[in-house]
Amino acid sequence: MIIDSHAHFIPSSLLAAIQDRAGEFAALSLIHDESGSFGFSFAGSKPTRPASKMLSDTKGRLEWMDANQIDRQVIGGWLDMFGYELPVDEGQRWSAMINEHLGQFCAENDRFLPLASLPMQNGIAAATVLDQAHQNGFKGAMIGTQPKGKGGVLDDPELTPFWESAHRNGSVLFIHPVFDSGDDRVNDYGMNNAIGRITDTLIAISRIIYSGHVETYHNAKIVIGIGGSALPYVLGRMMRNYNLHKDTLADPSKALSMLYYDTLLHDPDALAFLIRAVGIDRIMLGSDMPFPIGDPSPLAVLEGLDMADRNKLVNGVASQLFGL
Repeated sequence: MIIDSHAHFIPSSLLAAIQDRAGEFAALSLIHDESGSFGFSFAGSKPTRPASKMLSDTKGRLEWMDANQIDRQVIGGWLDMFGYELPVDEGQRWSAMINEHLGQFCAENDRFLPLASLPMQNGIAAATVLDQAHQNGFKGAMIGTQPKGKGGVLDDPELTPFWESAHRNGSVLFIHPVFDSGDDRVNDYGMNNAIGRITDTLIAISRIIYSGHVETYHNAKIVIGIGGSALPYVLGRMMRNYNLHKDTLADPSKALSMLYYDTLLHDPDALAFLIRAVGIDRIMLGSDMPFPIGDPSPLAVLEGLDMADRNKLVNGVASQLFGL
């Protein structure tokens, strides 16, 4: 069985529910375009892109999976619409609505496994929704790098109840870059996707490494997309910083050995480096489907690996992590 551990999906029922229930969310604005698609503005924030039709195309997704020999796919929602800028009550109801429809879609389509959305603008609300998600059969959640909107940090003390819930539940936490990376310099040349997603993730994860969150909440199974988002490559520099400040920082080397990674690197040599850096038992196949910056042929990067290593990347690690 080949498992794609990194993909996104919006059930068509969820898009319909959003349009029907938009009036229940005072801080939400739907931004329609000429094609009939719509994006979002939360609490007056910068409007997102319109939701791509490919995000809701079940038939097209299954055809793509069949063409790429993928049997199961782990799907989170779309980061643009996670709504961390919403007031807490609205955010909690918004995440619950996303999870209801994502869970129902996966129950009806057993080739998909859902990751919940959480209201990361508030630690208590996020913990409440995460606990409920586990009760409803979710294995964990996909969360953004910047809770509370642009500039938010995952080591914010107010998020402690969320981290305690993730530790208690043994949650899989896929930490994913958000719509706005926070650096306007990447808004040209397609760099928001090519580079901004890397720097956004690198900063967010470095904070929870140095803060000790990775070790303290070690029962949470943290997954870092984009092949670790340059973390393995800069480990030497992170260790140098740690050795200069051991009295206040947690050990990056230990933290990296506890994280999980995907294969979304587009380069067999980069994947080989990742394998040497973190070990084959920490890496899973990932596509980022359906986004153009993702990997349209995710198995190709595995060419040259022996069969035992390939099987771990396409099945073994994900099967163990998600209890398949």
